[in-house]
Amino acid sequence: QVQLVESGGGLVQAGGSLRLSCAASGRTFSRYTMGWFRQAPGKEREFLAGISWSTGRILYADSVKGRFTISRANAKNTVYLQMNSLKPEDTAVYYCAADSGSVVPDLYEYDYWGQGTQVTVSS
Repeated sequence: QVQLVESGGGLVQAGGSLRLSCAASGRTFSRYTMGWFRQAPGKEREFLAGISWSTGRILYADSVKGRFTISRANAKNTVYLQMNSLKPEDTAVYYCAADSGSVVPDLYEYDYWGQGTQVTVSS
């Protein structure tokens, strides 16, 4: 079992930045691929970025490429999502997730999920 706790969400003006954190505990964190997703009201959960713990491979959704950066801190069992140039359409609940396989954008491949953190971008 892996427990995931997100933090760092909040209210920010358009053009601003936020850094989300996801702290993991439980089973060997280093064996898991980590992903970030978001879900806006009335919309499906959307893949944003993923990072393989073992290979370091990174995958981004086109919608955030160049604005968002995923990274990890091995010693802290934590993965981050740096979000820059935020737009009102980035408003959503942001989730981190753990996958025992490779980096993929399919949310159904992820085995463990955090509770989410709200990000609101005002215009």
